[in-house]
Amino acid sequence: MHSNFLAAAFAFASAMTIAWGTVVRHRIAEEAPDDGHQAFLSAIRRPLWWAGTSTALIAYGLQIVALGFGTLLVVQPVLVLKLMLTLPMSARWDGRRISRQEMLWATILTVAVGVLVMLGKPSPGLAQPPLSRWIPSLAVGVVALAVLIKYASNQIPREKSLLLGIATGALFGYVAVLSKATVDIFVHFGWWGLATNWEPVTLVLAATLGTVIQQYAFNAGALRNCLPAMTISEPIVAFTLGYLVLGEKFQVQGAGWFAMAAALVAMIAGTVVLSRKGIA
Repeated sequence: MHSNFLAAAFAFASAMTIAWGTVVRHRIAEEAPDDGHQAFLSAIRRPLWWAGTSTALIAYGLQIVALGFGTLLVVQPVLVLKLMLTLPMSARWDGRRISRQEMLWATILTVAVGVLVMLGKPSPGLAQPPLSRWIPSLAVGVVALAVLIKYASNQIPREKSLLLGIATGALFGYVAVLSKATVDIFVHFGWWGLATNWEPVTLVLAATLGTVIQQYAFNAGALRNCLPAMTISEPIVAFTLGYLVLGEKFQVQGAGWFAMAAALVAMIAGTVVLSRKGIA
């Protein structure tokens, strides 16, 4: 059953769950001895880290359900609200209050997401895109991520955190598209389709790699260094692949595109401001 309303509702539930897990995992990373392999090993030995990671898995399950009801172009903007939802959780953890400016930008972000979803009215794409659509996108992604991660390894902690944040967000953009493709395969072809197609296996590998790189980004520096990059690069990559690979489209004409562009700019600006002001 196709329902953008249900897709948005489950995506919002996923965003709430992601927000809590993000705060928990970054607080653990802050207490790590350094930003290298020892810090990662130290983090994963703590039960609280596994609790945060388990929450992320629950959030991902909710995202899968959302993708089963609606398009990627509906789900991804709603997931951006995870940043707004992180604010009160992080503030409560730190024992502080949210400022009026943070509330203002949270409102702008919410309105921008609403415009993208409600005005855009994304239409469904291909249930199983041909391999000719996947190969160029996957090849570009593998090369770009490998170069970015290699370059980040030689930078100072702040820059390393930023670059790894970009890599994490981009990788989860691919995860989002692979998730939508996997859900569509299951809906149309059942368990046999999952067992006989390459998308589910690639999805698991990409999600695992994304989780590992994300933890390294948390360990490398303050959350304000990597979270904006993660939050912005994920929907941009997912939107691009949703158009190029899945064939999803926004149903907008004429002047409506100006409103969509303004909403996208507002979403990016709100993401940057909130991540830098709300989380140290």
